[in-house]
Amino acid sequence: MVRKRLTFEGRVQGVGFRYRAYYAAQELRLTGWVKNQWDGSVVMEVQGSEEKIDALISQINNGRFVSISRIDSKSLPVDEEEKSFNIRHYD
Repeated sequence: MVRKRLTFEGRVQGVGFRYRAYYAAQELRLTGWVKNQWDGSVVMEVQGSEEKIDALISQINNGRFVSISRIDSKSLPVDEEEKSFNIRHYD
């Protein structure tokens, strides 16, 4: 199991990105969260297997209106207490 902080740039706000991420994460049994940033990017912390995280990104990117131009990835320690995936709002 791994945990990653992913920052997505491109056409990622106002196109259903967070909801697509939420439903795909539920289907893949991943945990974490996703939220919009003020600069127009979307940040996500997600944990599970590498293969399932790759599948999550693929499902998001296959959205009709989503267009990811860049993904920055950072590895984080796994959060053993986390049990679900949710959508967060601006801090």
